[in-house]
Amino acid sequence: MAGQIGSVLAVVAVLAALAAAVVAVLRLRARRGIATTMQRATWEVLHTASLAAEPLRAGLTQATAAKAARHLRTLVGAVGLSLSDGVTCLAFDGRGAHHSDQLTAAAQRALDTRRSIVLTAADLPCDRVDCVVRGAVVAPLPGPATTATTAGRPGRAADATGTAAGRPGRSSGAAALIAVSDGPPAPGLVQATLEAARWAGSQLALVELDSSRERLARAEVRALRAQISPHFIYNALTAIASFVRTDPERARELILEFAEFTRYSFRAHGEFTTLAEELRSIDRYLTIERARFGDRLQVRLQIAPEVLPVGLPFLCLQPLVENAVRHGLSRKPGVGMVNIEARDAGAECHITVEDDGVGMDPSVFGQDGSDNEEGQHVGLVNVDERLRSVFGDHHGLVVETAPGAGTKVSMRVPKFHPEVRA
Repeated sequence: MAGQIGSVLAVVAVLAALAAAVVAVLRLRARRGIATTMQRATWEVLHTASLAAEPLRAGLTQATAAKAARHLRTLVGAVGLSLSDGVTCLAFDGRGAHHSDQLTAAAQRALDTRRSIVLTAADLPCDRVDCVVRGAVVAPLPGPATTATTAGRPGRAADATGTAAGRPGRSSGAAALIAVSDGPPAPGLVQATLEAARWAGSQLALVELDSSRERLARAEVRALRAQISPHFIYNALTAIASFVRTDPERARELILEFAEFTRYSFRAHGEFTTLAEELRSIDRYLTIERARFGDRLQVRLQIAPEVLPVGLPFLCLQPLVENAVRHGLSRKPGVGMVNIEARDAGAECHITVEDDGVGMDPSVFGQDGSDNEEGQHVGLVNVDERLRSVFGDHHGLVVETAPGAGTKVSMRVPKFHPEVRA
């Protein structure tokens, strides 16, 4: 009897375990089923678009076109898709590659007219029995960089208006996206192709924007170097010349410091540097300026060692020190002090350059400095724009000044930033 009871209890325990397992599986399925069909479709589209965006943001080449074509074909819903520059086929994914020459010629017409084209089977003759291509939609990409072409399904030949903005005529570097399907080019395929072309064009436009920003940053550095050249080099050489006869050894040391300063300031590589490198250049600059001003120029440094490796835009600190010396202290009678401080502030480095010189009118910073005969504020405006360009608008310069009250210029630099590589 006891044995029977034990067997029953064992069976009950097994059934209870099975029931618990079934309930757990049902709950898990219920959780997975929270997402609706529309939500899942939206996720798939966004995920595919993100996969296509990565190679496009690197610029359109044969390598990036091959990576993007597969994902663009999924977005359009075609059995094949190609990217062409109107002269050659950059990449082809899927079926219909034997029509590349015909589709490239159609892409060339679309690029020349900047209008999308819908082709029929009659426009794409083929002797192959197994050919699936029955038509095409050729849609130029917006902007001056590229164009898209989509091969579609058979139907009536027609032209659809594209949205290729830009200057008239074809632009250098134009390209086309080509997708192939096995049925008539229905309105849904045409619209999908036009939207895919518009989206791909926007991604390529971002590449041009990034490139323009880099060119602008390089141009600003060149402009800053041009500003340093006439004002500082003349005074430095004059100061060195004054020691050639009276103190040849000091003249030699100043020449070496001047050579190292110019080597750093006019180096041809690197948009960014470290705070330590910038401070070394500033020390050389101040060494030469002390030769001019003598005991009139006093300098105080307060630098936290932990912020020395912080990366920052090239030549963004030296112009602040030069501004303090040239436009703050040189016009002040008697002794002047320049205080340079760099503090550790958690995720940021706080840097200030302060002088007790003649100060200036704060309203001049609302101007671009182009009408200033000496261009004395161009350096500060240049640095402010470069800091905002790299780190964002909330990381610009903060200038505290007034006539006769000296000048204090502050900046906040993130210790780590994805775009800064010193």
